[in-house]
Amino acid sequence: MTTAPVPAAGPTPFERLWKRSLHRYPSDPSRYLSLGIVVAATIVLYYQLYLSGGVATSILRDLHMSFTYYVNISVVGYLLGATAAVIAGLADRYGRANIITGGLGVVGLLCLIGLPNAHTKLAFAVIYIAIGFVEGIILVATPALVRDFSPQLGRASAMGFWTLGPVLGSLVVAAFVSNAGTTSWQDQYRTSGIIGLIVFAVALVGLRELAPRLRDQLMVSRKDRELIEARAAGVDIEVALKHPFRQMLHADILLSAFAISVFLIIYYVAVGFFPVFFETVFGYSQSKANTLGNWFWAFDAGGLLIVGVISDRLRVRKPFMVFGAVCAIVSTTIFALKTTHPQTSYDTFVILLSCIAVSLALAFAPWMASFTETVERRNPALTATGLAVWGLIIRVVIAVSIFFVPKVVTTATTLVEQGPVVKAVLASPVPVGHTTIGQVATAASTNPATITELQAVSTRDAALLAALKSHPAVAAALAKAQAAGAKPTTKQLIQIKGALGAPAFAELIMPQTTKDLRFLSVTAPNKLGASNFAAISNPTPALSAALKTLGTVGPGVKKAAADSPGQWQTFFFVGVGGEVVFIPLILLMAGFWDPRRAKRAEQEHDAWVTAEMNRLGH
Repeated sequence: MTTAPVPAAGPTPFERLWKRSLHRYPSDPSRYLSLGIVVAATIVLYYQLYLSGGVATSILRDLHMSFTYYVNISVVGYLLGATAAVIAGLADRYGRANIITGGLGVVGLLCLIGLPNAHTKLAFAVIYIAIGFVEGIILVATPALVRDFSPQLGRASAMGFWTLGPVLGSLVVAAFVSNAGTTSWQDQYRTSGIIGLIVFAVALVGLRELAPRLRDQLMVSRKDRELIEARAAGVDIEVALKHPFRQMLHADILLSAFAISVFLIIYYVAVGFFPVFFETVFGYSQSKANTLGNWFWAFDAGGLLIVGVISDRLRVRKPFMVFGAVCAIVSTTIFALKTTHPQTSYDTFVILLSCIAVSLALAFAPWMASFTETVERRNPALTATGLAVWGLIIRVVIAVSIFFVPKVVTTATTLVEQGPVVKAVLASPVPVGHTTIGQVATAASTNPATITELQAVSTRDAALLAALKSHPAVAAALAKAQAAGAKPTTKQLIQIKGALGAPAFAELIMPQTTKDLRFLSVTAPNKLGASNFAAISNPTPALSAALKTLGTVGPGVKKAAADSPGQWQTFFFVGVGGEVVFIPLILLMAGFWDPRRAKRAEQEHDAWVTAEMNRLGH
């Protein structure tokens, strides 16, 4: 009888900080502890990575960063993350736990010290890209570790828990930012860094992994445990790991990874851009925009857990993927259509985003389980390599997708940079006469034709208006006469000419002047409001500056606000297209459609395990 080798002596407590291999399959408490640490690590790492999306508008304003620059940072981060994912394929040879623990420590320090002290957009970009690089490694190492501890018959539930990482990471971002009040984005990052270092300390002490001879075998159910341990001594690690990427370059793995990558375009738009979208298009505050994320990510998390359990209970994956994709197509399409309707209510968005979230969960947890099973069908010893292929493809697809966001949504930079300036002018409570700067600016912005005519009148009748301003009694008499429809007598005209002077009087008797004076005394006050018109006629320096700002950037902001919903809608429909592409590629993956066939296959496998155990003398 052959048994797995037992180490002569266990590692010392100090050595256990990096010697993490388990040479026997762990008991449930030990297994659940490691799985719990992996999920916690994934949550905090994705929280740190996705935090920028929640506070994007604050970062852009503080660091004078354009929306295009911000998107390009993310693109470079995803591309380097793709490279990191390939590097993380080495986890098949060197293990997973140390990679995860080290990543937690590095990212925790970058968030605690690095980003809060980044005072230029270049410094922010370098540090953020470094975080993306580490996250690319973790994307591979954490699900590989979850797979190691999870037999196929519980795989969808386990992967549902793993997927809680990015989902709950996003939920934590939404919750923290929506309740942050006046907390700066720098303090948000400091908080995330502290949390990350706490989880790092827990992982340093408690995270364990299976030794290669155990993890490199296929485990269908917990009944396989003794068989795997019995066969572990005979596993040739070098042979199993020979030419790893060559073994993974097959259509079922490559196209499956591509399928989920395009399916999740709407997910990555939600992560990176939903707060920007709702702030710039619907005028939500940063807090309110992130509160929508609370709903999205909470429903996504709940859906992942529930569908994982049901998928494992029924022993099938593909029906859930198809149903989830169809639901995602329908709900995302309705959401895209609603984005061009400014009257769409907050509650409507809550319902639509919750439906999208549940739809994504319905498809993704079973897909993760099916993908690892598809990799195992090729070689169970190369799970991390297969996940590295997925990590590479998904990051390239997402990088390409988000690269085109500012190309499609050309209005975002204008609305992010100049929108708040216009909004501040329109909301200014500074008093001017019997009104405020905000009220005057609002009246001016809603009556552009009146403002244009006022400027024309001021240009045409500059000398007359200046003279009337210096002689209010004459101005009042002329206004009274005009209101009564009476024309001044010759004697009165001589007196007026003497008071106003020849240049002003020449303007007064021009045919257009009567119309201009009526516009100033009747039309403009009616359009703008008497108090607002009076303030515009005698502006304070603050009001003049506000109206100048409004006149300079207001038209561009107004046009951008009109064009932006349609541009975002176009990109949301790209997400719908990705969801459509996903469906036919499901056919390439491992797994059954019919629960009855899956049950028969499980019974046949149990019989084979019993026969193997008997053959090995157990």
